[in-house]
Amino acid sequence: MANIKSQKKRALTNLKRQNALAGEKSALKTAIKAVKTAAAANEKDAAVTAMNQANKLLDKAIVSGFKKKNYVARQKSRLQKAVNNIA
Repeated sequence: MANIKSQKKRALTNLKRQNALAGEKSALKTAIKAVKTAAAANEKDAAVTAMNQANKLLDKAIVSGFKKKNYVARQKSRLQKAVNNIA
């Protein structure tokens, strides 16, 4: 642990931010997985609602800064393609 007061505060805020980002990353992975499983099961309605949630979280990931713009665009494209191919 640091001896300087501002560094002690910084260490605490870093831990808080780390925990917050871990939750966001986990939610994003879960949302992407939900779209994939719904698409694999040929459930159009479930896939569309999961896709909406995943898009929301992907856009939030760019703003939060833990995913890059091209990663988000690629994931959205892949997921949308999977939803569109449901018969």
